[in-house]
Amino acid sequence: MDMEEAGGAAGAVRTVSRRLVRPSIGDAPPPEDIHLTPWDLRLISVDYIQKGLLLPAPPAGGDRFVGTLASSLARALGRYYHLAGRLAVEERGDGTVNVRLRCTGEGAELVHATAPGVAVVDIAGSVYTPSSIVRALFPLNGVLGADAAVDSLPVLSAQVTELADGIFIGVSLNHSVGDGFVFWEFLNAWSEINRGGRPTSDLGEISARVHRRWFTDASPVPIPLPFSKLQHVVRRFDPPIMQECFFTFSAANVRELKARANDEMAGTATATISSLQALLAHLWRAVSRARRLPPGQETSYTLAVGCRGRVSGIPPGYMGNALVPAKASCTVGEVLGKGLGWTAWQLNRAIASFDEEAMREWLESWAREPQFRYFGSLMSGGAALITGSSPWFDMFGNDFGWGKPAAVRSGREGKMDGKATVYQGPERGGSISLEVCIA
Repeated sequence: MDMEEAGGAAGAVRTVSRRLVRPSIGDAPPPEDIHLTPWDLRLISVDYIQKGLLLPAPPAGGDRFVGTLASSLARALGRYYHLAGRLAVEERGDGTVNVRLRCTGEGAELVHATAPGVAVVDIAGSVYTPSSIVRALFPLNGVLGADAAVDSLPVLSAQVTELADGIFIGVSLNHSVGDGFVFWEFLNAWSEINRGGRPTSDLGEISARVHRRWFTDASPVPIPLPFSKLQHVVRRFDPPIMQECFFTFSAANVRELKARANDEMAGTATATISSLQALLAHLWRAVSRARRLPPGQETSYTLAVGCRGRVSGIPPGYMGNALVPAKASCTVGEVLGKGLGWTAWQLNRAIASFDEEAMREWLESWAREPQFRYFGSLMSGGAALITGSSPWFDMFGNDFGWGKPAAVRSGREGKMDGKATVYQGPERGGSISLEVCIA
């Protein structure tokens, strides 16, 4: 039994137990190591992905309840066995290191915690997110991808916290192992198994996708990193004090914004502005007003663009990282003065400018001269926005067997001024939520 406390005095989160959950893989032979691509390795310098589900209270909690979740987690890991592995570092003796994902089956971490002083309404009852409470509902806080390789930490960890009137399941995934697509596919499988369903994906099909990492023809495999010790890649980032807010837009709201943006650009735009582009343009304009920046100051919006199905050789179900940034830049005066449609069109054009050949050249140059992602370098003096995740991930379908989620929240992962995370709205069917961080 391992007792720890976090959070404020009124809402302390107490750790009851920790365990390593090994995958249920029967008599399957030990799988091979997985080499990491430039997309994977560039994210070894950032926090774990941390997303969590706020669920109703189950009929009964306690050790037996958590034991059931551990059993279904083991079965889910049997299908996504690489998430029970460990990152391993090889020091080559020539001033470089290699990092690979070893599919050792050592296990994912499962933490059981209680927070009897925290109610569902404390987490999701306000537009303002109580960040100190929410962050305590996630494991591996402050751990970077490289830390896991150096200290042989789990690449996947889940924390099940029993609240006064609900359950919060917070999951942390090492970002160098997978992106949001991988995160939510795994969580969908775990919840489906726990509620007694049969996973829709064939085990052999998943195994083939897990191992199919995509490298350009010119890329070395594995890719040597120019450090004598992997610790040298680590830079800690202390974000400024921020307000975190959570906004939900109904499907009708989103349709209205999309129609307005396209009407404003009728006769000018050569493509349709999407619902998400219209919503993010609305956000860009609102944040620009709130920041009260001078009209001539440059502002930018960076979006994560998925490469699955967009790049030849990367299938829709690819299980590694497959994201590239797209950036739109203009002045604050243009964002505020030229309207919703014009602003949305800048985002549309940034995404449309994706160039597969340029992306391949970037991957090849990265292998020669690796550059890592550091959130501190993305702050841009309080004039930028950056958005990740997707409203198309199935978040509210994660029913573990006692009711669907009431809300989705994230941990401390990469929180900085101007970070806006996109979520499927609770209505589903076109509603979208935004988690916005502003200094």
